[in-house]
Amino acid sequence: MLLRFLLVLTLTFAVFGGLVQPGFAQETAHGAGHDAALEQGHGGEEHHTLPLKPAELFNIGKFTVTNSMVVTWFVAAGIILLAQLATRNVKAVPSGLQNFWEWMVESLYTFLESMIGKDLVKKTFWFFATIFIFILFLNWFGLIPGVGTIGWGHRTASGGFSVTTPLLRGANADLNLTFAMACTFFVCWMIWAVQANGVGGVITHLFAPKGDTKGILKLLMIFIFFVVGWLEIVSILFRPISLSFRLFGNVYAGEIMLESMAVAGGQWLAWLIAIPFYFLEVLVGFVQALVFMLLTAVFTLLIASHGGEHEAAHH
Repeated sequence: MLLRFLLVLTLTFAVFGGLVQPGFAQETAHGAGHDAALEQGHGGEEHHTLPLKPAELFNIGKFTVTNSMVVTWFVAAGIILLAQLATRNVKAVPSGLQNFWEWMVESLYTFLESMIGKDLVKKTFWFFATIFIFILFLNWFGLIPGVGTIGWGHRTASGGFSVTTPLLRGANADLNLTFAMACTFFVCWMIWAVQANGVGGVITHLFAPKGDTKGILKLLMIFIFFVVGWLEIVSILFRPISLSFRLFGNVYAGEIMLESMAVAGGQWLAWLIAIPFYFLEVLVGFVQALVFMLLTAVFTLLIASHGGEHEAAHH
């Protein structure tokens, strides 16, 4: 499972790095200047909202490294180290870290098995468990004080310090990463679909008429399901977009909300006002990781189920 775990992370980072576009630093600087202009009515203090694009930290040849990419590497390394430490000396009576890791993995396995079945969970559990743990840890890491507030910047007129290029950024608040994970799932989904049904079976699954009909009605159903099949293809092609924007939108909105609440309370009450929203984001981080995993699992079940199982999957 660990090798597959590393494979998914490697694919994600590879796609993530390939999607990074030049000019992110300019975009960040532009956003910072715009925010400063909007904050003229707040006693001259600058407040920088989170830009849509991550800040460029440095380049390795043509490969751009951003602050959100650094977070993904750091969190991935932490998860791998945690897994290694938990499973290095496996004991019959687990305690501490091993107990936590076994509880987490067994809980996920039992939950997915009850939803997608024994056969499918054996083939796909490595991916769903990885994606859930990875997204969850990324979401919670983004809530650690200092993420987004430590970096390079300049002194303000009031004697404070304004960060214009953060060293770290909530990784799932970067559309590049969420889209990379969604595309990685899409590739895995196609492989699982062909393994379960074959190429002809996938085509039949999409276009073949369902139900027992005869005569003219059967011809009509063939035409209807042929049209529906093309609509289903469009829906499948849009799944990576919907998955990536759902996760990105919720996390990005949460980051903006926390920043807004921190500013709304002024210098003395900012921490107090932000506390309930902070714990709300802890819950949202868990829910979004669970939703991403559940949606990908359901999409896989729909294409890999057969006969009566197909109806149950739709239900």
